Amino acid sequence: MSDCLQYTLIDGIKCFSPDVAKSYSDYPDGGFDITDENAKSSFWVHSRNRLFKRIVRKHLNASSGTSLLEIGCGTGEFIRNISDTENLNITGSEVYLKGLAIAKKKLPEVEFIQLDVTQGIIDARFDMIVAFDVIEHIDDDIAAISNIYEMLKVGGTLVVSVPQHMLLWSRLDEIVKHKRRYSRPELVAKLQANGFAIGYLTSFVFVLFPLMLVSRLLDKRREHPDTDGQALEKRVSFPPLLNWAMDGLMRIDELLIRIGFSLPFGGTLLVVARKNA
Repeated sequence: MSDCLQYTLIDGIKCFSPDVAKSYSDYPDGGFDITDENAKSSFWVHSRNRLFKRIVRKHLNASSGTSLLEIGCGTGEFIRNISDTENLNITGSEVYLKGLAIAKKKLPEVEFIQLDVTQGIIDARFDMIVAFDVIEHIDDDIAAISNIYEMLKVGGTLVVSVPQHMLLWSRLDEIVKHKRRYSRPELVAKLQANGFAIGYLTSFVFVLFPLMLVSRLLDKRREHPDTDGQALEKRVSFPPLLNWAMDGLMRIDELLIRIGFSLPFGGTLLVVARKNA
């Protein structure tokens, strides 16, 4: 049983792990500004939000309200997209205060907390926990998964996404401080070892995978004179026409997943799991 953490108020935010709230050891502090600005136009952000919103809504409690915790909410972009859902009580958590400050400014009505999920749990249990592109930043991902399990109610649902295939490891992974990219067997084994029953899994960024693979392989051969901030912005920003075309291709992925396919490979792995006991 993990420790139940106590909070300290910092800038009006409940901080359950204040010792790491400003460390930015697992994500660059400048990344929050770039991510927040990029969210307005990025085909990747728009597509993942559409997909994740549909997946989450599919697994909500139909007969009653659902309490949802997002681990690693960043600047609150996914919460902004799903906050209009009826009977959904949302808590957003992020380990770093800079992301929370941006999220709280955008969504003052939502409860945001600071939490390092590897350190323990909070005194609450949730119907659903989501963690989108988060646990790859965490050295001790087993501790994070274990604590997520404890914070779920029996019968509760976890929706988690991670970057997939170490073959795609590139400068971008290094800039945003990924610890790993996952294989399907690795993530499934770690979830099952901590008590989760796998309900559904699929890859994502399937149609664009060949382009992604070529891009990442070429990126490994390039010189990298830019600062991390400049390099990150170059890798997540696209010209409007290309962005529009990519968005259209991502909708093929979304359609295939919506009609029930489990896509065999892609840049991202998405898993829906359940706590049965």
